[in-house]
Amino acid sequence: MDDPVVRIAGGAVRGRLEGGVAVFRGMPFAQPPVGELRFAAPHPVPPWEGVREAGEFGPPPPQSRLTPILLPPPAPYADPDDWLTINVWSPSLGGTASASGHGALPVMVWIYGGAYRFGTAAQKSYDGRRLAERGVVIVTFNHRVGVEGFAQLPGMPANRSLLDDVAALRWVRENIAAFGGDPGNVTVFGESAGAGAVAALLVMPSAAGLFHHAIAQSFLGTFFSTALAADITEAIAAAAGIPATTETFAATGPERLAAASDAVVTRDHPRWAQVTLSTVPFSPVIDGEVLPRAPWQALAAGTAWNVDLLTGHTRDEYRLFLELAGLRGKVTQEMADHAIDVFVSGDGEKAYRTAYPEADPETLYELVFSDWLFRMPTLHLAQAHAAGGGRTFLYELTYGAGPLGACHGMDVPLVFGVVTELDQFLLGSGSPEAVARLGELMRSEWTAFAATGDPGWTPYAPGRRMTRIYDIEPDVVPYPEEASMHIWDQHRLGRIDLR
Repeated sequence: MDDPVVRIAGGAVRGRLEGGVAVFRGMPFAQPPVGELRFAAPHPVPPWEGVREAGEFGPPPPQSRLTPILLPPPAPYADPDDWLTINVWSPSLGGTASASGHGALPVMVWIYGGAYRFGTAAQKSYDGRRLAERGVVIVTFNHRVGVEGFAQLPGMPANRSLLDDVAALRWVRENIAAFGGDPGNVTVFGESAGAGAVAALLVMPSAAGLFHHAIAQSFLGTFFSTALAADITEAIAAAAGIPATTETFAATGPERLAAASDAVVTRDHPRWAQVTLSTVPFSPVIDGEVLPRAPWQALAAGTAWNVDLLTGHTRDEYRLFLELAGLRGKVTQEMADHAIDVFVSGDGEKAYRTAYPEADPETLYELVFSDWLFRMPTLHLAQAHAAGGGRTFLYELTYGAGPLGACHGMDVPLVFGVVTELDQFLLGSGSPEAVARLGELMRSEWTAFAATGDPGWTPYAPGRRMTRIYDIEPDVVPYPEEASMHIWDQHRLGRIDLR
């Protein structure tokens, strides 16, 4: 069978047939953001003549070298500046029957994580074939990260990374029917920083109407004020040895700026409040225009009430980062007390010690980081969306046969059904059959949610916090992290500002 060719707005593209799924890689959804377009909002792609080959991923955006993931090399003939590319897996064109056997298919658009400073859609973990085999069209894409995506520069739009997300979703609306997808049934989903982008898109005016369901996995709940983002940009400029001006940044190579951002040590900047401990120097900026408000406040006020939300976290989120930082077995009582003091206002230390009386310093340290970065932002996102009238579903992944328990990132191989060497380490030595069943369950419920807005369990509601538990024996129970929930009941999440 010949490789599939489809015509989209820009011209014709030729993909590949892989296991009964048609795959199109490296299609541009915006012009390369270089030269005069550096640090600008994404610009449309001019049309092309003939058939454009779409067999290889586009190059990754410039990014931090601190990534724990081995990034795949770009195709040798690829334009190194063509960062903004998009990829599609379609069972409709490849011969795999849809669940209904006819009609346009639900669409799922993935946004990768990476602490807002690294990532690429070419990562092996994000191969969309297993999900596409369940009768959905899968879309992944590259977006700007780090300095290119989030540096606060005068005269340039804030949150350029989020604007890339919007441009990709507009591309989906305009072109996905050519791949057998339904532009009227689009789900955006992402993990970690990708889930942070999903939460931001829910309340961004420019994203309204571009998607109909949203999945936020391990939502990274950091949002910066413009003053904090500008101060971080100045620190990056100092590390690069350049003035903190738009003109100078535009004249400086992306790799040099990325290296300068890596050289910035957050703990050396006490003005940055909680960021001093989080080591995440980039986040969406509440600028009043691209992102008018923090997601929690906007959702509680009824924004995106008509977009169904599925959100959740893993049980042991921060354990992965303890391992990566070489801190396991080295956390002192002083470190735990300091973390609680920084992240939880008021009598946080007393509250955590009362709620977790048997916890040693490392457990307390892990708990407060897990709660501040992922678990409580996710819970509060569900609470806000439900309070605003939206249909909301909550889950917790508790399976943990590996040395890091149910740590951050473990949901990704289960949802995509792709297990790399790192994923195998995270998943551990438990029964391969049981892990396979758990992954099949998550994929079936993710794709059911994409098709109908309902994954198949009781919605979350105030006073009835029903939560899907993903473990060897799945269940639906009231939200299990009750102790942390009560500690954070009165803690208002929002933007992080300068001290």
